[in-house]
Amino acid sequence: MASSPGTAPASATPPPNTLVVPSYVKAVSGSVGGIVEACCLQPIDVIKTRLQLDRVNQYKGILHCARAIVEQEGVRALWKGLTPFATHLTLKYTLRMGSNALLQVAFRDSETGKLSHSGRLGAGFGAGVLEALLIVTPFEVVKIRLQQQRGLSPHLLRYRGPVHCARCIVREEGILGLWAGAAPTVMRNGVNQAVMFTAKNKFDAVLWRKHEGDGQLLQPWQSMISGFLAGSAGPICTGPFDVVKTRLMAQGRAAEATKMRYKGLFHALKTIYTEEGLLVLWKGLLPRLMRIPPGQAIMWAVADQITGFYEKRFL
Repeated sequence: MASSPGTAPASATPPPNTLVVPSYVKAVSGSVGGIVEACCLQPIDVIKTRLQLDRVNQYKGILHCARAIVEQEGVRALWKGLTPFATHLTLKYTLRMGSNALLQVAFRDSETGKLSHSGRLGAGFGAGVLEALLIVTPFEVVKIRLQQQRGLSPHLLRYRGPVHCARCIVREEGILGLWAGAAPTVMRNGVNQAVMFTAKNKFDAVLWRKHEGDGQLLQPWQSMISGFLAGSAGPICTGPFDVVKTRLMAQGRAAEATKMRYKGLFHALKTIYTEEGLLVLWKGLLPRLMRIPPGQAIMWAVADQITGFYEKRFL
């Protein structure tokens, strides 16, 4: 049926879900959100790392660990590794948000422009793998080496800072030393992002009737609720990978193969399970749940304001 004069055909206006925020806008929104998140939540990450590396039950819980760090090393010790952590979060979120947006475009149906659930999961997993290999692993190796140092006197510390730490690792262990624990990191981040991007989209739709490209600008508190809920599932699913990643990164590659406690992902899983029990594979889960969901809440509150403004102004 012909359209009436002055009325555009129905196909001239694409449905909201075919209007896509450019990947560079998503990348910028992620980088800004990452900076804010890192500054707020670094102490929880330090506590999580110390608990995961504690094989002799030195710490009796989160509060005891935090109090022991402050009493023995000072308040600033809770922000150990902040420089590499903030840098890696900024770069990670830039790559994560940008690559996820590009992969979503690639996975969209060429005719309808719609993105299937499997396509959204695949885009999230791909973004997680990329960030794990290109950014997360080397930065977390440096961060964990710095965080596991104990003591107040600078001359007693093996590493004097992130740059010195990276140089020592490369000199003593080779360039691949910066990618210790890459396999569990890839699995952890891939699953995390597949779950997180899918859940965030679903929570936005169910709770706030927000769909990408519809021009609706969520309030920061709405983004925080969706982000918090979306960020809660990943840590539970990927706890064992996170524990193994931390152990492999902490031991490094300098020791001879026969003296290395863990020889890889599956050997570490088996060794930890056999020697310490099943629940140890989720050690540090509570501080992860205290850090990751609030971190996602903060990041999405910032990122959604940037992308929402773009949608409202330009789409």
